[in-house]
Amino acid sequence: MFICAVAQAQSIFQHFSTSKVWFHQSITFAFLNPMSQSKPIKSALISVYYKDNLEPIIKKLHSQNVTLYSTGGTLSFIEKLGIPVIAVESLTNYPEIFGGRVKTLHPAIFGGILNRRDNPTDILEKEQHHIGDIDLVIVDLYPFEETVASGASDADIIEKIDIGGISLIRAAAKNFNDVLIVSTRHDYADLLNLLQTKNGKTDLADRKRFAAKAFATSSHYDSAIFNYFNKTEKLTQFKQSIQHGQVLRYGENPHQQGIFYGNLDAMFTKLNGKELSYNNLLDVDAAVALIGDFKDSDPTFAILKHNNACGLATRPTLLEAWNAALAGDPVSAFGGILITNKEVDAETAKEVTKLFCEVIIAPSYNAQALEILKSKPNRIILTQNEVELHHRSFRTLLNGVIEQDKDLKSETAKDLQTVTTKGPSASEVNDLLFANKLVKHTKSNTIVLAKNGALLASGTGQTSRVDALRQAIAKAQSFNFDLNGAVMASDAFFPFPDCVEIAKNAGITAVIQPGGSIKDKDSIDYCNANGMSMVFTGNRHFKH
Repeated sequence: MFICAVAQAQSIFQHFSTSKVWFHQSITFAFLNPMSQSKPIKSALISVYYKDNLEPIIKKLHSQNVTLYSTGGTLSFIEKLGIPVIAVESLTNYPEIFGGRVKTLHPAIFGGILNRRDNPTDILEKEQHHIGDIDLVIVDLYPFEETVASGASDADIIEKIDIGGISLIRAAAKNFNDVLIVSTRHDYADLLNLLQTKNGKTDLADRKRFAAKAFATSSHYDSAIFNYFNKTEKLTQFKQSIQHGQVLRYGENPHQQGIFYGNLDAMFTKLNGKELSYNNLLDVDAAVALIGDFKDSDPTFAILKHNNACGLATRPTLLEAWNAALAGDPVSAFGGILITNKEVDAETAKEVTKLFCEVIIAPSYNAQALEILKSKPNRIILTQNEVELHHRSFRTLLNGVIEQDKDLKSETAKDLQTVTTKGPSASEVNDLLFANKLVKHTKSNTIVLAKNGALLASGTGQTSRVDALRQAIAKAQSFNFDLNGAVMASDAFFPFPDCVEIAKNAGITAVIQPGGSIKDKDSIDYCNANGMSMVFTGNRHFKH
């Protein structure tokens, strides 16, 4: 039943958000009931958890002779303002019970909200049962998500599942023809402006707009509760809701619309530059994921284009890391996304600013470095904040959505199984682990070549692993890199020994791969016969 309720709430919100339906029904109501277009607010029910910025609204309603009803803490808040307010209990003739779990769940309240003002039967029943109209409902919900995030106990979390509030929101939103619903403190300014500009009256467009917001609130809330329960129940139901949305200039291409759903201000502090584009966001996401695997490493710099790293290096200083990363592919680096795991200093900033880049991301910047980087007004400069990221990923596919755990596995030396007679040296182990971190974040099929803590070249997104290797070798050679003593990482196993043979002929001495092919022995035998070392990780790292 709960899953059905969540689905119903989401369906209702989507209905209200469809502009054509909105316009058509508004015209229909206007034709059938012209008087519904403008209605005075004569009575209001106010019961909120958050009281910030509520005072001006209370005072404005009072000045417009609106009768106020309230409960609990909100009642006390209004009384302290010296403004007349009527306790809900005087309407219901029933006290709050069960520790406040039941306050407003009563026909006198819901009848006042749900009765249709122009329905003859409703009018008669309202008079028969002495039910007064409620024209405005201001109610928010217990902070369920905040309580979950705080690490509270299950008992405390359950108590933050709102019952009365969510019921009031749905009731008032359903009867938007007659009632205005304000379901979140974020709409207080909008409400106050409405009260001031329309002198305490609302029209149908106002009420329907607030109703759409209300169903967005209720569907999001129910989705959050379902996902909390589903952490243990593991029902195969997909429910995701994000309240923040930012319209982008366009999508992947200018003829496509783009919207980002999420709170970028929580993720980053923007210090300079224009707004992030759709393609910027894709690259920034890839950059953040990549640098996350180097969070505790020595100074590391990465340069990304089209979601793949074209430069990556770890060095004793940040300037050295930048120079080594840029050397990996100074051509592709133009217009790239830069990210580092350390504070940017002035010396590094001077070198970085010689290259045109779209975005630079770092944990922090010293004052002089920031001044240097700001010399380009359109350069987007971001400080990455400490935010816990989702451990699941999903995307639309066919007529549905596909979801999976994120690939958060990052191998260490303990995970390596040496399968050749000759084992890798200590420096080769470091390079193998370095290359293996990068191969996880590169589009499959991929081969990564690395040496001395730096990316030499990668073959990305190839339909053949052999083609990926040849692409990587050709690219490394085009920048005059010496591949003798370099290592090779593969995102998946080698079905044939051809890749290790090509690698050997290019000068590569050590290989890291998942293993698992029925022909692993062929590759191992070739390595043994040619003095190469190979390690298995047991973990494939496809990225599509």
